[in-house]
Amino acid sequence: MINNIIFSQCKPNVKEVYKKIFENVRISCDDALVLYQDADLASLSFMSSFVKEKLHSKKVYFVKNYHIEPTNICIHNCKFCSFSERISGQGWSHTAEQMLQEVKQLSKEINELHIVGAVYPDYDLDFYCNLLSDIKKLRPDIHIKAFSAVEIDFLIKHSELSISQTIKKLIDAGLDSIPGGGAEIFDSEIRNQICPSKTDAKQWLLIHEEAHKLGLSTNSTMLYGFFETYEHRVQHMNELRKLQDITNGFNAFIPLKFKNSNNEFSHIEEISVVEEMRNYAVARLFFDNIPHLKVYWPMTGIENSLTALRYGADDFDGTIEESTKIYEMAGSVSNPSISAESLSEMLQKEGYVAVERDAMYNEI
Repeated sequence: MINNIIFSQCKPNVKEVYKKIFENVRISCDDALVLYQDADLASLSFMSSFVKEKLHSKKVYFVKNYHIEPTNICIHNCKFCSFSERISGQGWSHTAEQMLQEVKQLSKEINELHIVGAVYPDYDLDFYCNLLSDIKKLRPDIHIKAFSAVEIDFLIKHSELSISQTIKKLIDAGLDSIPGGGAEIFDSEIRNQICPSKTDAKQWLLIHEEAHKLGLSTNSTMLYGFFETYEHRVQHMNELRKLQDITNGFNAFIPLKFKNSNNEFSHIEEISVVEEMRNYAVARLFFDNIPHLKVYWPMTGIENSLTALRYGADDFDGTIEESTKIYEMAGSVSNPSISAESLSEMLQKEGYVAVERDAMYNEI
């Protein structure tokens, strides 16, 4: 039932969109623009929470996970990046032995290993296949989520194999799923300004589509908050929604807010928390076919991530174990780590049911 108090001040065009949502009618791209432009924050919170609770009740998911970032030496020159050696002046390229040593030291409770780094020419398909195989020998139980579509695109070109052949070799070596990084914004003009040499939108979508066909689940992302328009965001999300209609392979959508520390776009002011929450809410209302909306707390911060749970997010990512530098170097949370116990207590205090999951959203 529509909350008359919440909706009494809504503009007529916004009420029409909300009516569709209550009646389980898919909203259009134009409807999403109406929400971005004309919906007030209170009604967006109410509606996105309504949809989220219809899908997941009061559950908020988290995973015990660990990140390995093999290198920050990259062939690309993305202007928003704070992670690259080109910007930081602090380069590294871990050997396979060093990465395997990290795996050996992991707690048995860690059930998801996230491997993403830069595109480094010395790390070819054989290198990564051997790494995956060796990790599985050490931890056959662990789920390996690895390699953005941008990294896989390099492996495809370097190996001169097809998309399918390359992903199949990675699967045979131990790859279990693919993260959503590298999508940025799909609009070609924007990409030419922010990441001109990076894998284009068409190839990013093709790689994820082929992964889905081969039985791999993947995540999806959108980098937002620099100088893109609402139209660009909606166009981006619509491409993801169309692919999901075909493959049903995306587990989650993860909005990634642009952070302006230590990169070539440091002159661009970061968007407000209000705008950030608006984006979460619109994403939850637009994606009627992607089950989970993740707030990546090492980027967003704990307090803002808790707020995002009131704007449609249902997944808090994981414990991290101080294992990622990508967003720390851009000005986000330093040495991100939180215990499962602290996370559960914090979520319960906010009125949610904390649910530990595996990488495929099976409840533990």
